[in-house]
Amino acid sequence: MTSRIQKRLLLPNRVRRPPDEGFSWVDRRFLQDYAARLSRDAILLYFFFTAVSDQQGLSFYSDATIAVRLRLPEKAVSDARAELVTHDLIAWQRPLIQVLALQQPVLHRRGGLQSLGDLFRSAGNSGNSTETNSAGSES
Repeated sequence: MTSRIQKRLLLPNRVRRPPDEGFSWVDRRFLQDYAARLSRDAILLYFFFTAVSDQQGLSFYSDATIAVRLRLPEKAVSDARAELVTHDLIAWQRPLIQVLALQQPVLHRRGGLQSLGDLFRSAGNSGNSTETNSAGSES
């Protein structure tokens, strides 16, 4: 049996609230769906960009400034940014960075889509050298 943790405020006078100026959030899907595929520096840089970006996800910090703030070499900042671009998490056109909306995960399936009938026919014909695909043609 799984027990549920009862959540309670530890310091009720210190509840987080959105600031009067600025705007940021991290979509929890980033940790669930993307972080495991990224380097430590790319994760750190993504959190930095989400913290400093405006409501549209835009920011314009230079690599030199980011390197000082994150205590990373400028090359590490450049490499981490390229990694985020490769994973479609940010767009970059100097001097702007845009944190992008996360895409819905894509389910990868082996082969094409098949109807249940096609699957049964395929299983029944497993000894034959030709198979029929979902469009009805032999392959």
